[in-house]
Amino acid sequence: MLADLVIHNGRIVHPDGIVDASLAIAGGRILAIGAAEAMPAAKETLDASGLHVLPGAIDVHVHFRDPGYTHKEDWDTGTTSAAFGGVTTVFDMPNTVPATANAQALAEKHAIAGSRARIDYGLYAYLGESSIEQVPEMVAGGIIGFKLYMGETFGKLATPSTGAMLEAFEVVAPTGKRISLHAETASIMARREARMRAAGRTDALAHLAARPAVVATEAVSRAAVLAEWTGARIHILHISSAAELRPLAEAKARGVDITGETCPHYLFLSADDYARCGGVIRVNPPVREADNQAPLWKALMDGTVDMIATDHAPHAPPEKTRNDIWSVDCGFPGVETQMSLMLSQVNAGRASICDYVRWSAYNPARNWGLFPRKGTLQPGADADLALVDLGQDMVLDDAALHSRSKISPWHGRRVKGLPIHTLVRGRFILRNRTLVEGTEGWGRSVHAIQQMPPAQVRNADKTMQAIIRLPG
Repeated sequence: MLADLVIHNGRIVHPDGIVDASLAIAGGRILAIGAAEAMPAAKETLDASGLHVLPGAIDVHVHFRDPGYTHKEDWDTGTTSAAFGGVTTVFDMPNTVPATANAQALAEKHAIAGSRARIDYGLYAYLGESSIEQVPEMVAGGIIGFKLYMGETFGKLATPSTGAMLEAFEVVAPTGKRISLHAETASIMARREARMRAAGRTDALAHLAARPAVVATEAVSRAAVLAEWTGARIHILHISSAAELRPLAEAKARGVDITGETCPHYLFLSADDYARCGGVIRVNPPVREADNQAPLWKALMDGTVDMIATDHAPHAPPEKTRNDIWSVDCGFPGVETQMSLMLSQVNAGRASICDYVRWSAYNPARNWGLFPRKGTLQPGADADLALVDLGQDMVLDDAALHSRSKISPWHGRRVKGLPIHTLVRGRFILRNRTLVEGTEGWGRSVHAIQQMPPAQVRNADKTMQAIIRLPG
């Protein structure tokens, strides 16, 4: 068989080790991995000497803002930025305009993403009190999972009551889809913010004061109880504090199907950076005190936290530089810088490159039903690759970002470890740090290849649907 591409002399990285081998690609998938002389003839070869070959990162948490906020980001700029960051699959959030809350809005977003995305993607559907009845049609329309907002953030999608949240879990549980949770308790935050506004606090640290770690700890605990009761699968987004780790670990120990992510800004930034960054650092949940960092790293290493994501949340510079912190839009771009930030820590000896592959690709693929098509380098898998130079360093520059958003707290930070080539299903999207023209629209939705394990519904006889039926 004639391969499309054979990559020679690279170091193939798996979660459990590194192999010096060649890799052959045909028809968008990995055909073979082995000795150079065992590879088939190929239309093209690439010498990857000095490079590590990683499965492309799967970022399960991005906001590409399209439709509705395309001055902040769109599917072209967002996926271009991702490709420069070695990311080959993203899951996009539903807080767009219109919100991805029904079949029509979902179909419209699929049409936009399908025509513009350069990398593969999954779409979240909004799960709230107003969209519970739309769950079946959204599953049929093709989603990667659901997003439920336990606390308010950009887009102001309604936070359901705990009663509605329980009913939403009951309805989603039989589908087997995972529910991603913005786990912050809305009522605590709203009360604290209102009191601080009334007292005249508009400084950047007021945002952190409005959202202490207890808001996340309480939300994670409550969500875990509801998931345990219903059998729903849940994912805790953007874990920001050490305090959240206990309810997460305890839920896992009880057998709850719960996963969690953290983000680079919680690992590398702290409350000490507010003075330098001002409103640019504002994000939900907030960047917290420095003593949270070491426990988050430990949780990644021991598996309590499953994966790295970015919460890529771009905004225009004027939206990030207002004097009143309450008027500053929350979030900043991250999909392009995540890999280099994390590889810098690999270079520093804090983690191995195998650890990084587990957090960035292997675990996301397994927990979201995409393994073994995604997240791994083995025959039959999609040829989603990031070829990185661990020895290449650079200084991050907001102006050089490929996102529409040219403002982040990473500006001026030196990193070591850079994606050189990014391939999606065997096609170069980034080659020698240059975007390959003609790749817009190459990305496709991964919902069609998602295979979640069979649902494990609990207490089906006590659901809302069960109890409202007339006896007999």
